[in-house]
Amino acid sequence: MSMIDISGKDNVYREAVAEGVIRLKPETIEKIRRGEVEKGDVLTISRIVAINGVKKTPELLPLCHNILLTHIDVQYEFLENDKLKVIVTVKSIGKTGVEMEALTGVSLALLNIWDMVKKYEKNDEGQYPNTWIEYIRVKYKIKKNI
Repeated sequence: MSMIDISGKDNVYREAVAEGVIRLKPETIEKIRRGEVEKGDVLTISRIVAINGVKKTPELLPLCHNILLTHIDVQYEFLENDKLKVIVTVKSIGKTGVEMEALTGVSLALLNIWDMVKKYEKNDEGQYPNTWIEYIRVKYKIKKNI
């Protein structure tokens, strides 16, 4: 087991966009929209969680390289009445890609959303029948010589 040797690779522009969706009760989505979640501003806090996750990817995934990040962006899209999509864009100029960083950011943002709204999602038995995370994927990546 070892980290891949990228010593001989050239620095190039790299960008990755990852996304994922969390399904919630429509009432919970409305609480998020109106800023009525008891724990605080779900979108702002989850944005910070995603950014921190991107930065900490090599700590969480030990065979990922520490890379110089040049940009991180986190966006949200409300879909239908029961879904919230998280989109994370990561940019770098370096020897290796940023897909894992983007995926980590999306995953942690989605987990944080769940944590912040779980009070509203539980049924009478304490279960989450209407809550799940899905469709985490790399939407696209770019690699360009500079």
